[in-house]
Amino acid sequence: MIANNVAERLIVGLDLPDVATAEKAVSELDGVVSFFKIGYRLVFAGGLELARDLVASGKSVFLDMKLLDIDNTVAEGVENVAAMGVSMLTVHAYPKAMRAAVEAAAGSDLCLLGVTVLTSMDDRDLTEAGYGFDARALVERRARQAREAGMGGIVCAATEATAVRAIVGPELALVTPGIRPAGAAHGDQKRVMTPADAMRAGASHLVVARPIVGARDRRAAAQAIVAEMQTA
Repeated sequence: MIANNVAERLIVGLDLPDVATAEKAVSELDGVVSFFKIGYRLVFAGGLELARDLVASGKSVFLDMKLLDIDNTVAEGVENVAAMGVSMLTVHAYPKAMRAAVEAAAGSDLCLLGVTVLTSMDDRDLTEAGYGFDARALVERRARQAREAGMGGIVCAATEATAVRAIVGPELALVTPGIRPAGAAHGDQKRVMTPADAMRAGASHLVVARPIVGARDRRAAAQAIVAEMQTA
């Protein structure tokens, strides 16, 4: 799942309001980016059909659904997603949910990613939510559980990438959102890192949304990030 071509390791988040706007972004990025993330906002505006269309056109799709439910429901959802031909799917890194997802995806090419701790959360947020761990400790705990469950990779902040890579080894995908080029606004992200630093820390894939899809020249923004990734 870890491509040798650096450009194929940039995933652009299509965090856009509708399919037409997302299709325009994909068109503008043609030849630079071939991997796209579709999350809740776009899914609820026709994004699942767009995902199928992107797969049919030879693009790679990361379906960011962060599944968490009873085991049977997770398994049934994963089976249907695997049949869509997308490349990656997120599951919240709860052991039972991950084990159900791995069993359901067996025999397919779907890479299951365990979501550790959202990059919009910090230690204070976890305390408020009732966790007895700080962000780093919880990320490391869930990384071990994801490895043991047989997941294909991990989603974590790039700030934890080095520690997670040491836990999961060289083969698992390590997907890092919260990537911001130097000088870019952090928005609602609290644990961020630049593209080059994230790659050096051990990330296999970088997820970038607003710095690209919100740019005046999306193509130039993506090219600049790929160029920075190549320096690492």
